[in-house]
Amino acid sequence: MISYSYIRSAVWTSVCVAASLVVPLSFGAEPVRQQAQAELLDRAAFLCDNCFFGASDYYYCFAADHQILIGYQRTPVLNYQDKSKNYLAPAHPAWAAWSAPGKTVPISYDDKHIWLPKEKAVRRGFWGHMKTMAFWASRADSQQVRLTRSSIRDIFTNSDQCRATDKVPAH
Repeated sequence: MISYSYIRSAVWTSVCVAASLVVPLSFGAEPVRQQAQAELLDRAAFLCDNCFFGASDYYYCFAADHQILIGYQRTPVLNYQDKSKNYLAPAHPAWAAWSAPGKTVPISYDDKHIWLPKEKAVRRGFWGHMKTMAFWASRADSQQVRLTRSSIRDIFTNSDQCRATDKVPAH
């Protein structure tokens, strides 16, 4: 007679391991993301000059739902002699700074992040089509850019609303 105790214990162990991994995930709920039509009031940038895999920070100030939302995007940079260029952006489009398609944009936000719509990069030519087919290049083509909320306000020079004294809690 064949003993199935080995198989039974292996199945029981795998069920217990799967349950122990799933249970903690069920208690963590996603924060509620609020949707709004936001007006881009101002933007500022701290560019990395003469960088070899440094990071540039891009700050954006929005007016949405009768409040001021400030968020920043940190992008990896490879440049030399011209701090406005990023030689990594053509190879990895997700590392390009977000550019506003207009004065108002639809956003969603919570306590820690702001999500903005992103235009999909258009790739042309043979190598562009090869990158589209490659999983490592195409997985970064998400439809949204995530900004981290910030309380820094004194960097904005073009908008008094962004420099207002009421503080946003920092995260």
